Amino acid sequence: MQRPLIAVLIASAFMTFNAQAADLVQVYQQALANDATFASARASLTAGEERITQGRAGLLPFISASGSNSRNTGDAQVNPAPKVDTNYHVNNYQVTLTQPLFNWASWQQYQQSKLVQAAAEASYAQAQQDLIVRVAQAYFDVLTAQDFLTSTRAQKVATTEQLASAKRNFEVGTQTITDTHEAQAAYDLVVAQEFAAINDLDNKRTALQVIVGQAPAELAPLRAGVTIAAPQPAAMEPWVSSAEGQNYAVVGAQLQLEIAKRDIERNRSGHYPTVNLVASNQHNMQTGTNIVNNNSIGVQWNVPLFSGFAVTSKVRESIALEDKARNDLEATKRAAAQGARQAYLGVNSGLAQVKALEAAEVSSKSSLDSNKLGYQVGVRINIDVLNAQKLLYSTQQSLSKARYDTIMAGLRLKAAAGSLKPEDLDTVNALLAH
Repeated sequence: MQRPLIAVLIASAFMTFNAQAADLVQVYQQALANDATFASARASLTAGEERITQGRAGLLPFISASGSNSRNTGDAQVNPAPKVDTNYHVNNYQVTLTQPLFNWASWQQYQQSKLVQAAAEASYAQAQQDLIVRVAQAYFDVLTAQDFLTSTRAQKVATTEQLASAKRNFEVGTQTITDTHEAQAAYDLVVAQEFAAINDLDNKRTALQVIVGQAPAELAPLRAGVTIAAPQPAAMEPWVSSAEGQNYAVVGAQLQLEIAKRDIERNRSGHYPTVNLVASNQHNMQTGTNIVNNNSIGVQWNVPLFSGFAVTSKVRESIALEDKARNDLEATKRAAAQGARQAYLGVNSGLAQVKALEAAEVSSKSSLDSNKLGYQVGVRINIDVLNAQKLLYSTQQSLSKARYDTIMAGLRLKAAAGSLKPEDLDTVNALLAH
């Protein structure tokens, strides 16, 4: 008797474990490991981290070795002398070291490589923020679809009860057929809405699956009556100022401008001389002759005189690209500032909407109760109850969506300001029912 009981308890434990809903932080951890877009950004960062090494290589010594080993066979004859054997073996090799002493192009390329690596890091940070926002948005899109489906099914149950009541009252002669037709129309409409809600939920879960790489488990919903905190600081300008200076897209655009400036200098170096220290060791051995070893060290210089106006054209091109980068930076700053303003207003507007909809939900419940009572005593008709039910469920749907939108606006506000971190999901996660 004990073994079946133990088996049931173990099975119940596993069922309870599997029934636990995944929260936002857990979904984000899955996305970190499986999201293809973020994996691409991570690979780009790894590639960008190699740029400094490559740029510095142009300033370091270059060592090369070359050589040959050949055997020659033949003979020579000058009449009337006998033939002379001309077979011989030649072995030679040379090792050369070249150390740049002055190369303005290589120096600028090295400075550019630092900026390119910094730009890769900024792009990766931007991708990390984007992942946080994408995961949260997909998560709350699923919750929104779930809430709508739950509300629609609750409305379907209420409408079914109202339809049955209308039919009974019509059969006993206390109501007209019009009440039955109205209830039937409301029922048919809510059935159609249920099918649409099921399809929408499937689509939203699929969108989340694209990010996390697997079919999402049941998601933890928001706790009932949660309080969403207002943004701090409670003023728009600090957020806008932070967006214009710390937004990762702005940082990336600033680095691109600096890279463009360095590119002008790098192209201008086509007019400048280059100076290299060159040292070499040469070994030459030929059969029948002495072995020759030669060591040399010296300075080589090169002064470009004319390149078909190519250098001048490249300089003009890089100046134009610098102007483009400067305008791109300005456009990015404006977009970041606008994003911060919209998100800040979205949070404040959302908080006001949530407060108003919470009051509307209470009023809608009272209205529905009053209409149900009036319908029972004959002072209200069936359509009044149906409308009150529809108003209540619509209000509840709007309230849940307003909460989700307000939370998302808060995350987007931090992202626009360049301050969004994975730890910010912990604050949102605390609002969920675990």
